[in-house]
Amino acid sequence: MNMDRLDNIFWHCLHGPQSHLAVGSGAVRRLAPGYCPIAGFEQAGVPDFAALAIICAPGEQLYCVGWRGTAPRGWHIDAESTAHCLVWDGPIPGNDPAPDAHRLRREHATAALELVRQAGAGPFGLRSIELGDYFGYFDNGRLVAMAGERFAADGLREISGVCTHPDFSHCGMDRRLVLKLARRQLMRGEKPFLHVFHDNVAAHRLYLRMGFRPHSSAAARLVSRAA
Repeated sequence: MNMDRLDNIFWHCLHGPQSHLAVGSGAVRRLAPGYCPIAGFEQAGVPDFAALAIICAPGEQLYCVGWRGTAPRGWHIDAESTAHCLVWDGPIPGNDPAPDAHRLRREHATAALELVRQAGAGPFGLRSIELGDYFGYFDNGRLVAMAGERFAADGLREISGVCTHPDFSHCGMDRRLVLKLARRQLMRGEKPFLHVFHDNVAAHRLYLRMGFRPHSSAAARLVSRAA
């Protein structure tokens, strides 16, 4: 297991084991439209925007991580933050902490996208729940909490899409779902990791208490190609 992969994990996944889900060539790849709007560059600090323009529609927004400086002509930086990468460093949870969680499938895609909107989470796409195992909790038929898997490479498996409806934010569902996924991954011999934005302080603290440790931090930007 090469932990250095985490320093440019989007590229290593999209150029490697998840290349069948990606579009692009040369030094840039992105998840195909419909999945999460994320791009990866062979050299994260020196992104090839000319190649990205070929696979990004005018006005479309994409997330990319690892570069700073001004955007090239024809591109806008619509949002900017810091993404912290955390890696699991605890023991395997002894029991499934969320045995009552429901497996999410394609028919739940619209509900998942709506939950992301209500929780102010992201990035997420209509087909994101096809990227791995997703589990959630429902209340009177409404999806109110979920967590799942996104990127994978070289024995590393990302936990992503963690969000809870604001009305249920203090019920601990997100914690149970993340631990459920971490347990499943560890039992498969995989190393769980996740990303959290710098301004999501509560989630960051929760993950550290659960058993994750800091690995790295990098600039995270939402960019769009000018019309």
